Amino acid sequence: MALEDAGFLIEIWSLRRPTDGAQHELHRRIRAPVHYLPEYLYQAPKRVLAGLAHARRLTGWRPFLRAAWQDLKRDPTPNRMRRLGQAMVLARELDPALAHLYVHFLHTPGSVARYAALLRGGSWSFSAHAKDIWTTPEWERREKIEASRWGVTCTRQGFDELVRLSPPYDRGRVRLAYHGLDLSRFPPPPETRSPRDGRSAADPVRIVTVGRMVAKKGFSDLLDALAALPNELHWRLVHIGSGELKDALKTQAARLGLDDRIEWKGSQPQDAVVSVLRASDLFVLPCREGDGGDRDGLPNVLMEAASQKLAIVSTDFAGVPEFVTDGRNGRLVPPADPDALSKVVADLIGDPGMRQALGAAAYRVLVEQFTLEGGIATLKQLLRESLAEREPTP
Repeated sequence: MALEDAGFLIEIWSLRRPTDGAQHELHRRIRAPVHYLPEYLYQAPKRVLAGLAHARRLTGWRPFLRAAWQDLKRDPTPNRMRRLGQAMVLARELDPALAHLYVHFLHTPGSVARYAALLRGGSWSFSAHAKDIWTTPEWERREKIEASRWGVTCTRQGFDELVRLSPPYDRGRVRLAYHGLDLSRFPPPPETRSPRDGRSAADPVRIVTVGRMVAKKGFSDLLDALAALPNELHWRLVHIGSGELKDALKTQAARLGLDDRIEWKGSQPQDAVVSVLRASDLFVLPCREGDGGDRDGLPNVLMEAASQKLAIVSTDFAGVPEFVTDGRNGRLVPPADPDALSKVVADLIGDPGMRQALGAAAYRVLVEQFTLEGGIATLKQLLRESLAEREPTP
């Protein structure tokens, strides 16, 4: 939306159709048309065959074949074949006037963009985030970075890794661009918060966590930490999100005797998420390494919690310490350490004054260093340079 507001004409191409029933208000404000590539090639044989016939007539056909053959030798999987087919469909159906491909995520979306750019003889660039950095094979990351016009990533840790893999003749190929928040989309933080301290069963401290139910979010650790809290502390947890571990987490909560203290709200639109953040006393997100090395970058929801001056507890892991400094604008514990997490949560349940101070400090850091404008300014510059290169000379 920010790029549209800056004057860029955009089309959105997606590899998959949405499965989340909730639509954020922000999405409704985006004007770009949305197109869907065939998620599985057998579902759209006519589009795939038309893409193949078209691709064979393009000047980029031979470079595309060379790249495809090299990649298939190292990764002879149905997933790789699917990306090649999607790229041929994209190269045929994309408006020729669109001079540059900009793709989010360096793994499978990056493959489609790279192959399509080869076929079209055009340029492409990427945003890398978290899972795509840490679970994509090194050879593939190196070659994609070298083939791209430029890339950005949203954490210092991810940036250092991608610079390491960048061509030695161009270490500036990748830039650091924090996502930041558009604070105009969020209400001002509450002027005051409740002095709840966990001593009243009738008015328990309200804890909130937001995120997909996947291993890297650490929700299993959070449940263990909550189960270890002293019995005399009164609290309630609201979880927002859904995912593959939903049943396992609910089973764990029941086994730990936490059923009557947790509200599982499922996926929610952003305005509903913000309403819960405003009504809560403490935000907790115990990030950790997930399956196959998967990890978070810098979760946006930490900044969303800070936008409402909500005290944050998280882990000293991935990109989290780039925003949260332990004891200054939040609390950090080691990842995968429920005992340490339980102690810090207990301390903050009983100390509303500390919660208020940490929340106010998090808000200051957000406003001073993590607003949307900085990251968007970097993207605007890079995109304009890429488009200028495609302009015909007089």
